[in-house]
Amino acid sequence: WFQRDMTRQRAEYLLKQDGKEGNFIVRNSSQPSVVYTLSIVTKGGQINGPAIVKHYHIRKNQNDEFYLSEKHFLPTIKELINYHKHNAGGLVTRLRQAPVSIAGNSQPATHLFSNSHWEIDINELQFMKELGSGQFGVVQLASIRGKQLVAVKIMKEGTMEEDHFIEEAEVMTKLTHPNLVELYGVVVKQRPICIVTEFMEEGCLLDYIRKHTHLQNHPETLLDMSCQICSAMKYLETNNLIHRDLAARNCLVGKNMLVKVADFGLTRYVLDDEYTSSLGSKFPIKWAAPEVLNFTKFSSKSDVWAFGILMWELFTGGKMPYRALSNTEVVERVAVGHRLERPQSCPHDVYLLMLKTWDMEPEKRPSFEILSMEIEDIVDIVNAACMPEG
Repeated sequence: WFQRDMTRQRAEYLLKQDGKEGNFIVRNSSQPSVVYTLSIVTKGGQINGPAIVKHYHIRKNQNDEFYLSEKHFLPTIKELINYHKHNAGGLVTRLRQAPVSIAGNSQPATHLFSNSHWEIDINELQFMKELGSGQFGVVQLASIRGKQLVAVKIMKEGTMEEDHFIEEAEVMTKLTHPNLVELYGVVVKQRPICIVTEFMEEGCLLDYIRKHTHLQNHPETLLDMSCQICSAMKYLETNNLIHRDLAARNCLVGKNMLVKVADFGLTRYVLDDEYTSSLGSKFPIKWAAPEVLNFTKFSSKSDVWAFGILMWELFTGGKMPYRALSNTEVVERVAVGHRLERPQSCPHDVYLLMLKTWDMEPEKRPSFEILSMEIEDIVDIVNAACMPEG
């Protein structure tokens, strides 16, 4: 039931999908004065009533005891939860259990590998089918030791600085966030190098939103996806890591519309100047901030610019940004203040947020931490507008 970095929107979505009275999630709070937030689902005493999610702050008193109500103080979170499983104690209903969608999924798949070793033997992988191919190689579906489905990116030889990548692979395997595609390990004993990651059933986010066109009528769902991506980027930002190639094509979708950011930092190791140079034909110019185009200056704030473009992709159903313009025209127009138009189904507040991410001056763009809070505020407004009257 503890989901450290889960967003409020994701918790609400999973609890409403589950819909069982008293099921709950505990997560970190975005408010500095609050330790954790408890999200709980209730039907208000009606068996067939609509599932409503309530949020409660878990705080600490001067004795370092946890409480939801100032009448009930307990020394640990576990004891507090156990108490409220038997007594509502001021809550809308007593606690039951975690929603089914996460209850059996609390152990990360990395338990299949040695905790101290990120290197994977090719013989442990059973390849099943090709999932796709891209700039850097082919992606195959495989199983590891016949137990866990994984995605294996088989890198084209000569496309990356292999030694530098291997040096940092161990560090990258230690990054854990619910909205970051998990890197399980790397096959390095022979060439080509294979990068082994978790498998996401629904595939690429760009293909997903192009296929599911009805999502354009559900801004609350698109905002939930944005919030999940923003949460992962906030984690990278906090750890002083830069993605460098954030776009819908580099995010993946799993069960229950779980969205995860993939391929973070991979472009640092690419040798192809056509991809890494802003003058190259394969460089993702339409997602690049002005300082990247002009000075190849990457930062968390250039990731913020790309995130704004990604949100635009979501709210247009996967259209190509600046589709009528060539790369050269995009560079020229962005430099003089031209910005993407508001998508037809995009709430005005969301578009204003996009415009903030596209400020010419990097320091004036919001951080991912601020973006996360602003998206949450917009979600509350959109959800209120979607609520039936009476």
